[in-house]
Amino acid sequence: MDGADAGGAGGYRALMFSIAYGMTGSVGDAEDIVQDAFLGLTRAHQAGTAITAPKAYLTTAVTRLGINYLSSARVRRETYVGNWLPEPVVVTAERPGPAEHAELADSLSMAFLVLLENLSPVERAVFMLREVFGYGYPDVASSTGKSEANCRQIFARARKRVAAGAPDAGSTPAPARRAEGEELARRFFAAAEGGDLDALLGMLAPEVVFHGDGGGKARATRNPVTEPRRVGQLFVGGVRRVRKLGAALRPARVNGRPGAVTYDAEGRVASVVELDISDGVVRAIHSVSNPDKIGHLGPVSGIGRLPVE
Repeated sequence: MDGADAGGAGGYRALMFSIAYGMTGSVGDAEDIVQDAFLGLTRAHQAGTAITAPKAYLTTAVTRLGINYLSSARVRRETYVGNWLPEPVVVTAERPGPAEHAELADSLSMAFLVLLENLSPVERAVFMLREVFGYGYPDVASSTGKSEANCRQIFARARKRVAAGAPDAGSTPAPARRAEGEELARRFFAAAEGGDLDALLGMLAPEVVFHGDGGGKARATRNPVTEPRRVGQLFVGGVRRVRKLGAALRPARVNGRPGAVTYDAEGRVASVVELDISDGVVRAIHSVSNPDKIGHLGPVSGIGRLPVE
């Protein structure tokens, strides 16, 4: 246990991870940011500095590190090949970790994180702290280095921009709706694995969109795919192809939503899928196969790089 944890701040790790992940969309970078923040707190303790509010200290450190990260990442995002999706936070029966992050990450769906990409780094920080984590304006102002009045203006502007994109993208499903979503996801993946296109089409919303992220390194759609039949055919075809290679889908919670992880015959991770479900239908599908974004889940498969047979 490090000095920061010994000082009673260890209980904030899950919260700090969720803030950092909401800022970066990267599991690995979020963990690095949290580690740096705790290291700073440990050094402050060792130097004899009195930290009376460790949560506030850590929130400020994580927020400002996140803002710096986004400022440097913007150029990389602009040159990204194909769709950009966040690194998935995955919880499965076999792999419960990072379970300590899962509850707070429930409000950070892939659709929501993609919407946040439209905000400036400071707008994103203010919106995340206020809307997702419920910080008061004095704390938001302290963490971002802005005035309270400025933070109120920034938040109003950011909330309007996010709501214009998808009003419900960041909402956490109620327990009853979550159970319904899990059952729909089970039937959805069963239909896909069975090649039952008609059953699949009955579960897709008319406005359904498929987003794939291969990062130019793995097989994926370069642009969003719309129209239920095209999406259904794409998904069924993809499942059929990987099954021929000995791969299998395993249910998972992905960013707090129903989803699945594809493993090859050797148990290596090939892709992660998240389903955006509401009102009894699948409204969006997010599939991440970029090896750089799924490596934190274990050894990465090479089947996504194979030529189409």
